[in-house]
Amino acid sequence: MKVTIQSSKLVKPFYGYAPPPPVDVIPLSIFDKIAYNMHVAVVYAYRPPTPVNAAIELGLRKVLAVYREMAGRLNTDETSIIRNDAGVRFVEAFTDRNLDETVSFMPSDPTVKNLHPPLHGIKELTQVQITRFSCGSMVLGFTLHHIVADANGSSNFLVAWGKACRNLEISPLPFHDRTIFTPRDPPVFEFDHNGVEFMAKSMKQICDSFVDDHAENIRAEKFLFTADFISKIKARASSINTNKKPFSTFESLVAHLWRKVTKARGLDGSESTRVQISVDCRNRLKNPKVPSTYLGNLVLWGFASAKVDDLLHEPIGYAAKLLHEAVVSIDDNYIKSFIDFAHYRVELEDLIPTSAVEANKVIFSPNMDAGSWLRLPLYDLDFGCGAPYTFSPCFSPVEGDIFLMPSFFGDGSIEVYVPLLDEDMKVFKSICYSLH
Repeated sequence: MKVTIQSSKLVKPFYGYAPPPPVDVIPLSIFDKIAYNMHVAVVYAYRPPTPVNAAIELGLRKVLAVYREMAGRLNTDETSIIRNDAGVRFVEAFTDRNLDETVSFMPSDPTVKNLHPPLHGIKELTQVQITRFSCGSMVLGFTLHHIVADANGSSNFLVAWGKACRNLEISPLPFHDRTIFTPRDPPVFEFDHNGVEFMAKSMKQICDSFVDDHAENIRAEKFLFTADFISKIKARASSINTNKKPFSTFESLVAHLWRKVTKARGLDGSESTRVQISVDCRNRLKNPKVPSTYLGNLVLWGFASAKVDDLLHEPIGYAAKLLHEAVVSIDDNYIKSFIDFAHYRVELEDLIPTSAVEANKVIFSPNMDAGSWLRLPLYDLDFGCGAPYTFSPCFSPVEGDIFLMPSFFGDGSIEVYVPLLDEDMKVFKSICYSLH
């Protein structure tokens, strides 16, 4: 598919009749510093009629006046965001193809990469591309540097952008203060964070020296799990929780996926397998209380481990319980221990974030990474033409790096993106909908 770029420019905040605020600096928090140092991209597709590009651009300018970080720049040592209104890259594009006949929005669809700006070698923190199709459909490609915000923060921005386009009040307002995560005095290192969020610099050199020859054989597929199937999975998983709260949808479905992926890989029964889970800490810190509108990164990771034999031969509730314990372990005590460790020990021990290595991985086997966008308002980006009819993340597939998101049907079904090696994917597809 040939996409013609019609214009590319910088779009800056619009403050109405008020003078622009002075340039200021937002220091990155310790949570920002352990986030992946990379741009991430998503695309939204809309049926006609859609607003003209000028209306979408004006809404963007209005929302940037509230979310100034998005139009700023990283300082040279990448320790802070300069809120200088330097601007967001705004690209207008066209293709003479019909959207439905050209783009499948499947993880393996190479055409999706043409629908958002490039992810490398750029200085802008935020980029937008609007691509018009001959059928009248529109695709919005959005990229953001992960250091600026996590999925929660970027979703709030996108919803606010839609409100600005519809001339609605931008509410609630983002919470900008990233200096609230202060260490205790004296610090309390209740947990070991070396090897979890941080690692020795020498380990990065060792990890970088490994090149996996199977990287080109990774295949990503999207799977739809119906609300009825998920209900059955939850009931089976929670059957071991007598007189207790059932396991969550996420815990139950990931338990199912962990078992099926492990079986598809054909791992040795004595081998260990681990799931890394991204945990949003906004509602887990007791002091300070962090509002849901916090703009920045606030994610830590929980880990669930098991022997392959135990995982496959015990009931699904065994895996769900391990995942539940991993999620609840990221509590106020753990987060504060992390804050203390990051402030007092990282520089002293010459450590670096483990994300510096994880971002370059292409094979997770025998392990798995599970991310959830189930609670994000993915389909609330309304420019005045209604909700998008589909949404898709854009990524280079990493084997075993799965994530869950609500389907656009709005009926409780869930879409799961699963990247595996070709031969393992064939097995996974044949067993993933089996309850046994």
